[in-house]
Amino acid sequence: MASGSEYFNRCGPKYLTNIDWNNAHHRRSVSASLVEGVYMLEEDRQARRGVSQCVAPPWWEFFNFKVVNSLVDDNDKSIFGAIFEYKPSAYSYHRSMDRSPRYVIAFRGTLIKLESFARDLKLDIDIIRNGLHHTGRFRTAIKAVLDLVSVVGSSKVWLTGHSLGAAMAMLAGKNMAKRGNFLEAFLFNPPYVSPPIERIKNKKVRHGLRFAGTLIKAGIAFAAAVSDNHNNSNGIQDSSFAAISGWIPCLFVNHLDPICSEYIGYFKHSKKLEDIGAGGLARLTSQHSLGNMAMSAVGIKGIDTSEPLHLLPSANLTVNLYPCQDMISAHELHQWWRPDLNLNCSVYKYK
Repeated sequence: MASGSEYFNRCGPKYLTNIDWNNAHHRRSVSASLVEGVYMLEEDRQARRGVSQCVAPPWWEFFNFKVVNSLVDDNDKSIFGAIFEYKPSAYSYHRSMDRSPRYVIAFRGTLIKLESFARDLKLDIDIIRNGLHHTGRFRTAIKAVLDLVSVVGSSKVWLTGHSLGAAMAMLAGKNMAKRGNFLEAFLFNPPYVSPPIERIKNKKVRHGLRFAGTLIKAGIAFAAAVSDNHNNSNGIQDSSFAAISGWIPCLFVNHLDPICSEYIGYFKHSKKLEDIGAGGLARLTSQHSLGNMAMSAVGIKGIDTSEPLHLLPSANLTVNLYPCQDMISAHELHQWWRPDLNLNCSVYKYK
């Protein structure tokens, strides 16, 4: 099997002879490429038995990026993220540069390599349990984001990640949004903790299941509010959800990927409720996870039901409708820099 570096050298977006930062395809391709770079950094570290930094592959330099810092997991010493600095040459300036980042913080997903797989898998389980914010890896990630933003400001810092890394970037972005810093974010195949209802072919069945789930969530949320004896905890959560509604991350999902495809139904269903005049119900249930509620209700320990990681009030959702061979290829990162994608883009804003 080819290494990540060999694969990228064959299939990466080398057709981008220059970057137009006003072009959505260019921004998406470069962001995905930098995440691929983090995969390569960790693969190189393992291949070289503990060397924590590698020389940037030529394509990074070709895009005028360089690695200024690697983010290392304290548990297994794997590289899970990197901070890339964009340093274009003076003669390459053009108007689109105003939309370019100064720094991009990128996070890789689960890497099926001996030295890192066990740790990555544990973090995947933490996502399901809604406990990623309690992990050492996230503490390292959010510290890096906070430190960088405190020095250069939020307008020139981008976040990007794939799969597990997309969850990491999403959680960091939500935390920064609560502080009033809305960072541009590119989240590829972010995990959505729910049965993949979007994969059901019968449209009426899909709608019926989602509406039933909405009623169940509304009932559980109301019962929880009553049992809390008017302690206003739900009001605090609603305020927190509304506070980050101005942050509109770019989500990239494949309609055949069971890990992330439910974002399609999540946002479509919320909009449908708004359209029929049930906006209050949409706002209430869009911030509760039926999966987390169910796991907690049946007694699974360690489930955090407060503010599920994967739920967002707003998003710029891009769906890849390009045919895939299987679910594995639907989840792969490299699909996002293809020049021939069939994309459906929608912007959803919390009201």
